[in-house]
Amino acid sequence: MKAVLSKKDERFREFSLNAPMGKVVFSVCFPLALYQSLNQLFKLMDTMMASHIGASAVSAVAYLSQISIMLSALGGGLAVGASIKVSEAYGAGDFALVKRRVSTMFALCALLGGGLFLLLAPVTPWFLRLMNTPEEFIAEGSTYFVLELFGLVITFFNNVYIAIERARGNSRRILWLNMGVIAIKLSLTAWFVYGLGGGINMISLATILSQGLLLAAAVRNMNLQGNAFGFSLKAISFQSEVVKPMLYLSFPVIVEKIAFSLGKVVVNSMSAVYGSWTVGALGISNSIGGITTMPQNGFQEGGSAVISQNLGGGRRERVLSAFRWTLLINCLIGLVLMSLSLLFLHQLSWFFAGENGEFAAMIRSIYRYEAMGAIPLGVNAAVLGLLYGLGRTKITLFMNFCRVFVFRVPVLWALQHFTALGSESAGIVMAVSNILSGLLAAVVAAAVIYRDFTSFHKAL
Repeated sequence: MKAVLSKKDERFREFSLNAPMGKVVFSVCFPLALYQSLNQLFKLMDTMMASHIGASAVSAVAYLSQISIMLSALGGGLAVGASIKVSEAYGAGDFALVKRRVSTMFALCALLGGGLFLLLAPVTPWFLRLMNTPEEFIAEGSTYFVLELFGLVITFFNNVYIAIERARGNSRRILWLNMGVIAIKLSLTAWFVYGLGGGINMISLATILSQGLLLAAAVRNMNLQGNAFGFSLKAISFQSEVVKPMLYLSFPVIVEKIAFSLGKVVVNSMSAVYGSWTVGALGISNSIGGITTMPQNGFQEGGSAVISQNLGGGRRERVLSAFRWTLLINCLIGLVLMSLSLLFLHQLSWFFAGENGEFAAMIRSIYRYEAMGAIPLGVNAAVLGLLYGLGRTKITLFMNFCRVFVFRVPVLWALQHFTALGSESAGIVMAVSNILSGLLAAVVAAAVIYRDFTSFHKAL
């Protein structure tokens, strides 16, 4: 099979394996962090526009979006796990294997996304009740959720495409494409909501149309005949050597992401005892928190790609260097952006609450607790990047399971049954889970580095 690298891909491979690590990490990760930040900005703007429709609308979107995120974990987990093996093969110089894995990844996502839509779209109200969705949200959001399911099929393909471009070091391409997506998304949403007076279904339609732009770019850019990173029907292979390593790493990531999102759905459901506004306020607080965590996730994703490439290329001493740089930058991001978000919290809360002072006060009350986890979550993201890069996805599954089902759900249950704090409990549980997740990540990182890099652990 003909599979070669372009001159640009050859240059990036050489850069990743040999250039100063600080320069590599910043070059790869900064555009991804900016991309994640812009994505979060558009989510915040989306929520603000939904709040124009009404507090119940923004609460319905916040609740149903968590269920959509849970389902998107199937495609996202596959993209993360498979891209690790693509990066390893890229670093090792096996370009024919790169092409087979890239092409097979797209085929698997087509089967997964199409099957999910055909399975759930006809039974949406029943499925939402199974997720313990309040009836008022089902009445208002069933059509919205069906549209979200259709959008997930497109998103599955886009996630794979972004993962492939990340493995190639094309962070800037990811950034520019998504800036175009965001511009179209915000323009359409503003027109649908403010111009046409549409409801939440129009918000989902705007997402589908904007994601279609990224899909079109993916089709164009992946049509590279002979290139290792191009898609080819002939290169699709379900042979064990191609599929098994990808699925072996992807399955724990899929379970991890589903469990994490399911845990958020459970927390939303439990928070509903304080009223639907609390669910909306918690969702908005999470979105404000994303101002900090999304760029941290960008460095996590980029760092994991750099780590897996250097691991595949036999540059084990550079793995720890990449982790140190990611850890340092993520902690700085947490400190700076947490401080800024708290400084402007009053203004942010009014953006989403409109003229509803009680709703704005609820948002501020919850977020002040959530902000405490900004630096610990930076540590957590850096450690997850290290573990993903090393292919230790079973450990990441354990960590994220603990984050939700040990540090979050039981704590909220205890607060509800043994205190009279009310909606403030939703914020307290976020602080507890985020701080303990950071501490657990630090312990895990120390153990993994000592075990796998004994000759290098003194460097830390």
